[in-house]
Amino acid sequence: MATLKTLCFRAATFPDCPSNVTNNKSTRSSNWKPPQAAVKSSLHLPMRSFELKNRTSPEDIKCLRLITAIKTPYLPDGRFDLEAYDDLVNMQIGEGVEGVIVGGTTGEGQLMSWEEHIMLIAHTVNCFGGKIKVIGNTGSNSTREAIHATEQGFAVGMHAALHINPYYGKTSLDGMVAHFQSVLPMGPTIIYNVPSRTGQDIPPHVIETLAESSNLAGVKECVGNDRIKQYTDNEIVVWSGNDDQCHDARWDYGATGVISVASNLVPGLMRELMYGVNPRLNSKLLPLIDWLFHMPNPIGLNTALAQLGVVRPVFRLPFVPLSVEKRIEFADIVKAIGREHFVGDKDVEVLDDEDFFLVSRY
Repeated sequence: MATLKTLCFRAATFPDCPSNVTNNKSTRSSNWKPPQAAVKSSLHLPMRSFELKNRTSPEDIKCLRLITAIKTPYLPDGRFDLEAYDDLVNMQIGEGVEGVIVGGTTGEGQLMSWEEHIMLIAHTVNCFGGKIKVIGNTGSNSTREAIHATEQGFAVGMHAALHINPYYGKTSLDGMVAHFQSVLPMGPTIIYNVPSRTGQDIPPHVIETLAESSNLAGVKECVGNDRIKQYTDNEIVVWSGNDDQCHDARWDYGATGVISVASNLVPGLMRELMYGVNPRLNSKLLPLIDWLFHMPNPIGLNTALAQLGVVRPVFRLPFVPLSVEKRIEFADIVKAIGREHFVGDKDVEVLDDEDFFLVSRY
C-alpha cells in the first residue's frame, strides 16, 4: 500500500487552607463554597454586552435536543475550508439539528490557534446564528485563557459556551469550582464532563454548587446514564455525550438530548432518536457508532466524511485516517443503513492511502 503523503506548511502562592470538599455524602450540599482565602480578589470585570444580539437566555439552550459537535474541514494546506464547513452546517440545519458545538474535540479545537478558534465561532454566528444555536468551545485548562476566549466568543455573538474542567495539569475540586465560577458570569454555559479525556471526573456535588448560577444551562455528561439520572432527579439539564447511550438516556433517564458526533453523518436519524422512542432505529445505528469510536474521535468521523466526498481528505496531524480495512467496513455500513440517510450526495468511496493529505504545519 502506498505511503500517506505528509505536507509541511509554515505559518507565520496561595495560603495553606484546608479543603471543605469531602467524600462524605452528608456534606455534599449545594451550599458549600471553595475557601475564599485561596481566591485573590480582583478588579477584573466581565467584558460582556447586553445588546439584544447577545441576550441569549440559558432557557433557550436548555431546550435543545440535538446538538452536533461539528467537524472542521480543511484545505490542502491545512487552513479552514469554509465552503465545505458552510455546506456541513447547512446540512445540519436542513435536517433539524438545533445547535452546533464549534471548535470542540470533534471540531479539533485543540489543533487551532485562538485566532482561528474565535474566527470560526464568529463566522458561524454571522452566517447561521439566526437559524441554529452556536455554542463555542472556549474552555481551557488555563483559567486565564478560558476567561479571555469566552469573553471574545460572547463578544462575537455565540449563544453559549462549552467549558471543560482543567485537564493534564489537574486541580483540586475547590480549584475546579473556582475555575468554572470565573467564566459562568459571562453567559449561558454548558459544563462538559469527560473523564476519559481529562483524567478527572466532575463529581455531582460540584455541579450542584455551580447550578446556583443562573447561567448554567446544563451538563454534557459522558460518565453514563446512571449519572444522568442523578442530575435529572435534581432538575439539572443534561445532554448525553455518548451516541451509543443517547436513546436510552433521553427516554429512560431523563436527558434533554444529545451532543452528538454521529449527527455529522446522519443528522436526520439522530433527530428521530431524540424526538421519539425508537429502539429499532437505535439498534440499526449502533454498528455505525461503534465504527466511529473504534479509534479516538474524530479519526473515524474525519475518515467517513472524506469517504462520503463531503470534505477533502485532509488531516491535521497528529490525526491520521483509519486503515483501508476500516474504510471498506464503513462503505458496507453506509449501504446497510442507506446512503440516502447520510450527508452529501456522492457515492461512498473507500479511498486509497495516497488520496489522503497529512498536514503538520499550517
